Amino acid sequence: MAQRRPPDLAHALEQVDAVHGLYYLLTHALFRLFEGTDPLVLLRLPAVLATAVTAGLLTLLGTRLAGPRTGLLAGLAFAVLPPVQRYAQEGRSYALVCALVVWSSYLLIRAVDIRTTRAWAGYGAVLLAACLLHEFAVLVLAAHAVAVPREARRAWARTACAVVGALAPLAVLSMRQSAQVAWIGGLGTGALLGFAAVVVPGCAAAPFLPKPVVRLALPLAVLPAGLLMLVSLVKPLYVDRYVLYGQAGTALLISAALDRLTRAGGARRAAALLAAAAAIVALLPVTVHLRTPGSRLDDVTAIGAAVRTAGEGADGILYLPARRRVWSLADPGTVRGLRDLALERTPAASGTLYGTEADPSVLRARLRTAHRIVVLRDPAGQPLDTTPGEVVKRRILAERFEECGTRTVHGARVSVYARRC
Repeated sequence: MAQRRPPDLAHALEQVDAVHGLYYLLTHALFRLFEGTDPLVLLRLPAVLATAVTAGLLTLLGTRLAGPRTGLLAGLAFAVLPPVQRYAQEGRSYALVCALVVWSSYLLIRAVDIRTTRAWAGYGAVLLAACLLHEFAVLVLAAHAVAVPREARRAWARTACAVVGALAPLAVLSMRQSAQVAWIGGLGTGALLGFAAVVVPGCAAAPFLPKPVVRLALPLAVLPAGLLMLVSLVKPLYVDRYVLYGQAGTALLISAALDRLTRAGGARRAAALLAAAAAIVALLPVTVHLRTPGSRLDDVTAIGAAVRTAGEGADGILYLPARRRVWSLADPGTVRGLRDLALERTPAASGTLYGTEADPSVLRARLRTAHRIVVLRDPAGQPLDTTPGEVVKRRILAERFEECGTRTVHGARVSVYARRC
């Protein structure tokens, strides 16, 4: 998406992914500015830098709330949290959103202290930027509502209303594209246990921690995720990365607890240091795993290499289902020389993510002229799409072709089919 021309990108955003439009534009500008640089480096660099900036902002925020030791521990704790490490590596907007949310939280505390129009405008502008990068950042307003003292609530409410009003057009447009999140399932046990693992210790420790930290950190860790979970009881929308910024609240709570325990001295100090060391050691295998292809749903590099090998002597390529065309879009060189047998209009020309495919009758005629096909499929055991086009693909392959071999790579199967004699 980011490599499309601005008119093509605008055309696509009218139909899909409006929620990521600003991120695509920023990445497009980055690609143009550093043309010729490895696109994977450019894609991931903003997330890496944003995570580092977030750790620094948390240090400033923790220092303002409870002192320099709490601030330093907050930045360090944030950096070792597994979800943070994961999305620091990915070419997505969530790390950027996290940085902007933490910055807005710092500006909120500052605005409450100095109470000037300019301070509130700065807070609102940064928060709006976070929401435009991903609209679920607006849920942080619930946490900020709890954190704001009574005497500043009127000024905060005006700012919050301005943010929501400015975000409304994007929200309306993205609601029209809600079919894109139909893949999200109901709340799983893992999500509920992870949420409880933050809520229970956080609430238990709250009475013993500095009130300024608790007033901001606990709502930040709990409310955005909790509200999205409540909404998901009606319409499934909860995905942990949508509220990644809640990890900042968790880091603040951890830092405040460690600061208090280490100041206590004696056995408590020793226990706190041992617990922190044990946690870091326990997280090492997770940290290592997060830096391997096995930590993701698929390995596009391995898939591309397998397709390149399987494609020697083939007439074309077929994607089952059509959305798996995305595996080839990142590096078109892996399918060079292979005709995309089902493609009708390219993603850019059709204003879609994956392109549009030909009618079943056209697809049937194309497949009948092919002799050797590379078929890129989901892993075994995945549910089969029941759309007419997907049914036709599977039927013709079964009737007229024979599977010559299949290579399984992480997240995909690459098969070669030859026409039956």
